[in-house]
Amino acid sequence: LSLNLFSQFASPSLLGLPLIFVALLAPWLMFPTPCNRWLTNRLVTMQSWFVNTFTKQIFSPLNTPGHKWALILTSLMIFLLGMNLLGLLPYTFTPTTQLSLNLGLAIPLWLATVAIGFRNQLTASLGHFLPEGTPTPLIPILIIIETISLFIRPMALGVRLTANLTAGHLLIQLISSATLALLFSSPVVSALTFITLILLTMLEIAVAMIQAYVFVLLLSLYLQENT
Repeated sequence: LSLNLFSQFASPSLLGLPLIFVALLAPWLMFPTPCNRWLTNRLVTMQSWFVNTFTKQIFSPLNTPGHKWALILTSLMIFLLGMNLLGLLPYTFTPTTQLSLNLGLAIPLWLATVAIGFRNQLTASLGHFLPEGTPTPLIPILIIIETISLFIRPMALGVRLTANLTAGHLLIQLISSATLALLFSSPVVSALTFITLILLTMLEIAVAMIQAYVFVLLLSLYLQENT
């Protein structure tokens, strides 16, 4: 049973080609490049409103050097949001349930924020390892703890996204299986389970959006520390 449950997280393939590539490209098809010859329609207006609102929200606390990251973080947000939401459709594959993909996004971006900090403000970045006014006996322990906490950040970013989405998909799988199994033996209980499934799906849509936002928000906070 456990193998059947987790088989939904294995990348499907067609004619020997892994379909994860199709899943990764799908969000970008939803955001066509605007053109001057286009008439402004509802889709383009909504996309422009979303990008402007998100950029203002994320980058208002950051100082001017941090604004260079606007394009990459907005693109990352749209990418994660698209994949998380598209993965909730039936017969689809969610790449963001794979730890390898999430760490592949988290580690380089986190490392870039740290590198910027060490390049532009070396003293302040090193100062994070030892808070001011620390008693002398605690200095070595605090430096070790702060170093570990710095290196745990990308792991926490990737694992948080993976764990939340995986848990949600597993719950949906379990409750939908229970609904189908109880359909003939106990229709009333099956109906109640189905209502729970609908509510859980709504919750998962919210989780998909929130987790994409949290991922980018934490990266922007790391960037804020280092600029």
